[in-house]
Amino acid sequence: MDNLTDSLNVIFTETYYWITVVMMFLIHAGFCTYEVGASRRKNVLHTLMKNTMLIPLVTVTFYFFGWWVYFAFSNVPFNTGGFIDAPWALPWSELMGTHMGGGTDPDAGWARINGVFWAAFLLFSWTTASIVSGAVIERIKTSAFLIFAVVIGSFTWILDASWGWNPAGWMVQILGYHDAYASGVVHAIAGGSALAIVTVLGPRIGKFGPSGEVRDIKPHNPWLVTIGLFLIFTGFWGFYAACNIPIYNIGTEEAPFFSATNIYLMPTTLSAITFNFLMSFSGGLMAGYLVSRGQPFWTYSGGLAGIIAASAGNDLYHPVQALVIGGLGVVFMYYLHHWVERRFKIDDAVGAIAVHGYAGFFGVVVAGFVLWGYPAAAPVDGSMAPLWATPEGYPQINPIGQILGAIIMFWVLGFVPCYIIARVLKAMNMLRVPEQVELAGLDTHELGDAFPYLAHQETSFETIERTYAKDK
Repeated sequence: MDNLTDSLNVIFTETYYWITVVMMFLIHAGFCTYEVGASRRKNVLHTLMKNTMLIPLVTVTFYFFGWWVYFAFSNVPFNTGGFIDAPWALPWSELMGTHMGGGTDPDAGWARINGVFWAAFLLFSWTTASIVSGAVIERIKTSAFLIFAVVIGSFTWILDASWGWNPAGWMVQILGYHDAYASGVVHAIAGGSALAIVTVLGPRIGKFGPSGEVRDIKPHNPWLVTIGLFLIFTGFWGFYAACNIPIYNIGTEEAPFFSATNIYLMPTTLSAITFNFLMSFSGGLMAGYLVSRGQPFWTYSGGLAGIIAASAGNDLYHPVQALVIGGLGVVFMYYLHHWVERRFKIDDAVGAIAVHGYAGFFGVVVAGFVLWGYPAAAPVDGSMAPLWATPEGYPQINPIGQILGAIIMFWVLGFVPCYIIARVLKAMNMLRVPEQVELAGLDTHELGDAFPYLAHQETSFETIERTYAKDK
């Protein structure tokens, strides 16, 4: 870094991403709190520990290969050039460790931000895996969930980010895919993955009656659910900030123009995303309150779904558009959730498939219509000719590209891989806990009771059935 301006820019960027990582950690604290509250007393420790242990497993695997996937796969499979060389993302690279750079070293700036940029993406990985965690509580084996967490957190989600959340990604450059704050890249893929797993896993015992009626299995602590969701709301500020580059020259050396940019290196402002974050959040809360007739769980979930529904285009929307899209996304996901639950007997314990998957899918598709004609990203080279381009030659946001992108995120990279893995695990008797264990509670079987002063200590099968009937 050979001048003061460059040095300050790099150090500011390093600090900026470090702060976003700290803020995003609240998302995971929120997921743990939320899922523990949503579980019944006999399952709280199991719920907590599976969500805790994804942290080290995804961190280690993301270090060894996940970060490399993001850079290396952006051409693959639908563009020429094959894998992209990304030596700074290989685990044995000096830039994947303590490295000061300095002087006229061209890697000096990258050396400063590689670790914090990696960590920001890692927290997205934790988030994607944790979304799936909530849908499958109270009946999945810990080992099975951790296999899914590694597959989703360190491969499938970062592969979709390489394709659709990278200015050089083939989906961006060829289809004009645009997903600034990850409606599809994080949320739709997590929802599709969760849907695949619960389809094979099956519902919790007692969730559906003999005539197919849906039974409401109450959370053991609604206050923890509420606190967890508010922690997620708070952490989402860091999520949004980490999707931006804080200061970048989008001009030329002769005529510099410094701005914050989105992940595609297109200009935006932090004021723009602040307006739109709060308006989509508010639209989601109001819609959730109205469609659920004031039910707290769906009201709070609606706030989160509203943000997710507008996230694909919140770098470009007008605040009123963000408000309306957030509200409509909640109406869409709420009614679709209840229809799928009744029609296909899908037991999504915390509404994760709806809030993240359906709302995320909706958000990606709607952005294609509302932002039709805007540039998705700057062109990177002549090898990726966009199917739809602006007059200036930029890949153009368009409905077809967004619909195809939503299908790729939710179904191709979300549902299909996890469905295959789930079927294999089920065939090997590695997916679901035995019926007796589920009835007794997964804590009692593996970890001991989290509430010994409240629990019955008898272990006969008849007593277990009576306890389950009472909980139900």
